[in-house]
Amino acid sequence: MDQLPRWILPAAISVTVPLPCYAVQYLTVPAAQKLCFPDCDRFIPAHVKFTPAQIRAIEAASGQKELLRGQEIWRATQGGKLQGFFIVDYVIGKHLVIDYAVALSPQGTVKQIEILNYRESYGGEIRNADWRKQFVGKGPRSRFALNDGINNMSGATLSCRHVTDGVRRIPRDL
Repeated sequence: MDQLPRWILPAAISVTVPLPCYAVQYLTVPAAQKLCFPDCDRFIPAHVKFTPAQIRAIEAASGQKELLRGQEIWRATQGGKLQGFFIVDYVIGKHLVIDYAVALSPQGTVKQIEILNYRESYGGEIRNADWRKQFVGKGPRSRFALNDGINNMSGATLSCRHVTDGVRRIPRDL
């Protein structure tokens, strides 16, 4: 019987051993809506498709490239009265997409941020409540960036930077 080449076993193991998967869904959209607006009884879809002029305005105001051609928005109401807006957005972490939600007051100030899905193998520290609280109260005219109003977290720099940029890019004149 002939002996197998040395490279066969490592190659066979690399093909048959599953690689670790890091994607984690922390919250569904309905669960995040209830977390951000616990007293609201309705979330009315108000999704927006951006015009080219709106895209240019968002990019000019935020200093960020608008990659989406629209925004997933819900009007959060309680007894028919507007309580705020719930927006789902997406940014790239280091390599993969981060799904997050921003709850805005009726005046457009940040009420809460939640991470919905995180797919990177590291940098998940952005789920830390203290880090996310830094955005609360930021309004349409607030100027902030990573390390300028929003502190960085070691080990999650790119995720912190991109979520910060994303929140800054969210339209506030709803």
